[in-house]
Amino acid sequence: MTHSFISPPNAGRFVLSNATLPAVAIEGFDAPAIEGLVKADIVIADGVISALLPVGAAPVELPRSDLKDGMVWPCFTDMHTHLDKGHIWPRNANPDGTFTGALDAVRTDREAYWSAADVGKRMEFSLRSAYAHGTSLIRTHLDSLAPQHRISFELFAEMREAWKDRVALQAVALFPMENMVDAAYFADLVAVVREKGGLIGGVTRMNPDLDSQLDVLFRAAADNGLDVDLHVDESDDPAAETMKAIAQAVLRNRFDGKVTAGHCCSLARQDEETAKRTVELVAKAGLSIVSLPMCNLYLQDRYPGRTPRWRGVTLFKELAAAGVATAVASDNTRDPFYAYGDLDPVEVLREAVRILHLDHPLDTAARVVTTSPADILGRPDKGRIAAGALADLVLFSARRWGEFLSRPQSDRVVLRRGKVIDRSLPDYRELDNIVGA
Repeated sequence: MTHSFISPPNAGRFVLSNATLPAVAIEGFDAPAIEGLVKADIVIADGVISALLPVGAAPVELPRSDLKDGMVWPCFTDMHTHLDKGHIWPRNANPDGTFTGALDAVRTDREAYWSAADVGKRMEFSLRSAYAHGTSLIRTHLDSLAPQHRISFELFAEMREAWKDRVALQAVALFPMENMVDAAYFADLVAVVREKGGLIGGVTRMNPDLDSQLDVLFRAAADNGLDVDLHVDESDDPAAETMKAIAQAVLRNRFDGKVTAGHCCSLARQDEETAKRTVELVAKAGLSIVSLPMCNLYLQDRYPGRTPRWRGVTLFKELAAAGVATAVASDNTRDPFYAYGDLDPVEVLREAVRILHLDHPLDTAARVVTTSPADILGRPDKGRIAAGALADLVLFSARRWGEFLSRPQSDRVVLRRGKVIDRSLPDYRELDNIVGA
């Protein structure tokens, strides 16, 4: 079934009238909000939002689409993904769904198959999916063991250029921190990341050398003008406290770049006082935190024959209440770390609301896939609806939260610079020749 109100006029200037917008993603327009949703008319001229006006106030002579209270969102930001791993499940599945099983399966797949052609085809497939769903900004982590780091970052630079008018891309080097002991490798990795305009990342693990490893990392980041994005405490072990060590290292090194920590699962397994001290330290150090609710729910607390006892996610509400920048993201897609997913931020938000209890009220829930991740990624021009901003918008038939969160919103319409894009999703059969049927 198609909805006539969801077809914007094919005109240089037009109005989206009777729209419902998430207030947290609006700038320069005040209107009464009900559970974080406001009504407005949106005037679009030559691909740019020229005005946000009270309902009925748009010029009557302009062609218009009456959205009948349907929602309009800014395009989404997906700030933690793994485009290089995407869609390898058919050729290297995770036999038991565990974290260890995922590590082994990805290592096997990477060593056997990860050429530029292989990674490029899968990455392109993922980007086409994300674009069709309404995403305009993605950060991906790239497995960066030698020599894969050179292959993947070169490919990424090409992909970033090819997609620059559709999806803005950022890349993070992902590697075990212990590998920094190989000074030649680490120096080459930093040089490649700097050359390609990426970020330095890594996986932190509890070990006697953690503090010195973090000092080396932050010194290298400072010397090369790099921001940092780390995989942190993706574990159900309460003794995993590398998040605290990272915050201490930021303060100790007086590092003034941006630092993001992803996962941070074990924080939710610690006693209240321990967790509270870490949250305070994270806030003091100015870290940003991204939770990956779908992947963490899938991987964490998975043991044979045993029902999971916890949800796998970090202390999202406590961190946000302490003033820490927080967001959610897709993480892995159809690979051994997460067997499902399609890089759809609507699915991510819908599941995050359930898993993290971002509801009752839902008044600021929209921020976690719009303004918050865009700000963390240093792109305050993204994830917002404002006069003067590009008309990069996602239109929904849903009028209120109960409708929005109860269906996949597969009838959404995506506008880029005010024009409707083709939302056809790529067919999985396109990958059969590289990952198998």
